[in-house]
Amino acid sequence: MVSAGRTAHSIEVTAEGLQEELARLQFQKQALERELAAVVAHLGSVQRALGALESALVTPAAAPQAEEQYGRLTEQIMAYFAQVGDAEVRAREVAAALGRDADSGSINAVRSTLDRLVAASRIQRAGRGLYRTKAS
Repeated sequence: MVSAGRTAHSIEVTAEGLQEELARLQFQKQALERELAAVVAHLGSVQRALGALESALVTPAAAPQAEEQYGRLTEQIMAYFAQVGDAEVRAREVAAALGRDADSGSINAVRSTLDRLVAASRIQRAGRGLYRTKAS
């Protein structure tokens, strides 16, 4: 009979331990659900803000800005050629002088503008990759 008493006591201790564990896990579950709800709410607000920013970037106002940038680059290049006189220069030199040599995209923008200025007869090509002011 002593053995049956110990077994019953052992079962009671185990049951009490499991009830305490159950209470702790339920509390933890509630805390995690609150945290998840906060994360979901924050995620929604970040997605809405990002959507608003993306739609602002795609507005029709972007086209006039591009035209202003093109016009400004053209005028900067023409001012540069006014300073260098009749010297022959490379596109990379022009880009460096204008502070637009940070990456190949910027240098290519200068190169494209130089080609448009050649086509418009505002400057001339002096040789492969070389440009100079239009001779008067």
